[in-house]
Amino acid sequence: MSARHVSMHLKPNTSAEFTQTLEKEIIPLNTGSAKSLDSRAWRELYKAALFEVGKTKLPERIAQAEKALALRARELFHVAGDNIEEGQAMDDATYALHALQNTSQTLYAASGKAQEGDGAAFCEWT
Repeated sequence: MSARHVSMHLKPNTSAEFTQTLEKEIIPLNTGSAKSLDSRAWRELYKAALFEVGKTKLPERIAQAEKALALRARELFHVAGDNIEEGQAMDDATYALHALQNTSQTLYAASGKAQEGDGAAFCEWT
C-alpha cells in the first residue's frame, strides 16, 4: 500500500463540487478489470461510508466497508487472474477509510460545534 496525503478545504455551497471530486478523483471505481458482484458490494459500502454525514452512523459504515474489503481481499487471494487494479483500488479505499475514521474522530472530539448530521460536506476542515 502506498501512502497518500489528501487535503481539502471546503467552503460554503461547494457540496456539488465536493461530490464530483470524490466520484472522479478519490473513489477508485473505474479500474478497467471486470467487476464481480462482490467487487460492487465493497464499492457500494465504501461509497456509503464516504458520504455518511451522521456522526453516530459513520463508525458502523466504516466497519461495514472494511469488512467487505477484507472479504473481497480473501476472495481475490484464491482466484486466478489479473486483479492488480482492483487490489490497488482496495488499498486506496482502505487508506481513505482509515483517514476518514481518524479525521472524523479528531473533528468531533476537538469541536463542540459538531452536531448530529454534520459531515465533511458541511464542515470546513483545515
